[in-house]
Amino acid sequence: MNKIFAVAVATVMAMGASAQTAHVCTDCCHSPKSSRTVKPGIEVLRDRGFEGLKGKRVGLITNPTGIDHNLKSTIDILAEAPDVELVALYAPEHGVRGDVHAGKYVESFTDTATGIKVYSIYGKNRKPSPEMLKDIDVLVYDIQDIGCRSYTFISSMGKAMSACAEQGKEFMVLDRPNPVGGNKVEGNLTEDDCVSFVSQFPIPYLYGLTPGELANYLNDEGLLDGGKKVNLTVVPMEGWTRDMDYAGTGLPWVLPSPQIPNPEGALFYPVSGILGELYYMSIGVGYTMPFRLFCAEWIDAGKFAERMNALNLPGLKFRPIHIKPFYNVGPGEDLTGKNLQGVEVYITDKDAAPLSLTQFYVMQELADMYPDKAVFKEGNADSARFNMFDKVAGSKQIRERFSKNHKVADIIDYWNKDADAFKAKSAKYHLYK
Repeated sequence: MNKIFAVAVATVMAMGASAQTAHVCTDCCHSPKSSRTVKPGIEVLRDRGFEGLKGKRVGLITNPTGIDHNLKSTIDILAEAPDVELVALYAPEHGVRGDVHAGKYVESFTDTATGIKVYSIYGKNRKPSPEMLKDIDVLVYDIQDIGCRSYTFISSMGKAMSACAEQGKEFMVLDRPNPVGGNKVEGNLTEDDCVSFVSQFPIPYLYGLTPGELANYLNDEGLLDGGKKVNLTVVPMEGWTRDMDYAGTGLPWVLPSPQIPNPEGALFYPVSGILGELYYMSIGVGYTMPFRLFCAEWIDAGKFAERMNALNLPGLKFRPIHIKPFYNVGPGEDLTGKNLQGVEVYITDKDAAPLSLTQFYVMQELADMYPDKAVFKEGNADSARFNMFDKVAGSKQIRERFSKNHKVADIIDYWNKDADAFKAKSAKYHLYK
């Protein structure tokens, strides 16, 4: 049975009921600071005397985002905690120190700062082995996520939960905000033939839950390996509400991966990340604005911006932009130093904006403007990347339906078909209002 810190939850609920809605202006990044300060799970745990960890051997899955308000690492906090024995660290994608590039294997090693063994769970093993868990009693998870299914930290969390369920180990989540907010749900559920580490569980592309809420959902809905349940504790935040933008939390931002340097990056990642899997054009990775751009040599920036703005997509505006990428990413054409044109995306209302469908509207308009450049016309996008596109989209149906006419109308119902049902089903796992 899940062990929730009931008093903390009650406090959160009470604060949520009386909290005012925070203004969001993600295009200018000037969201006013909330008068409240959100206390992340690690601080709640510390305030409660490390309840649930005392006298136990502890393993920790974390990265540089696992910090308190003073930027002190959860690693150091637990290493110094009285009667808590931190004996192992577990490294997800990018490593516990954030020094490994996307998709690269993380190696196991000994952390020089603490002398603690670091086990890789983003290499040959993406699920902790019995050998990795044999010396711990409880495995703690503390990572700032971005609320998108294809971001691999939640896959690491779920696989670690499964391993602990199988080995009779406890699992604890130190909760943190969802920077996209707790109400934003977009995309179809992952289908069986598209399950992978970038879509590990049958949840929408944007799932509107915090890590702790998602852990409860996975556990109680039988979504761990073999339908097993883990002895799970979620240490909730204090002061967070579902309508909050990250600026309103008062928490410092530490980039969870190299291309998410600020909390606004969490909003833009779903805007272009699926298209980005095809290396068909620049989405700003390799320039100073990752995930915020759609640019290529063959685009007329002014005409493209006019077309995109004429769609009157809610919560979105588009500005013509000219760039020269500084470095190349991926196996596609090297765009370094080339003159590219396109649009910069501005999110004026994140709750109204169809974030994940934006890239499909981009593909639609470009196919109409430049039929020979239509993304799924043979010879344009790298067909070897279609499999990864499908995995990130969570369904082959999205590509197959869209590629017939390059029209959003052909996929929009399919893309949205599961969102309302998931919202209703997941609501009982909400820890915050």
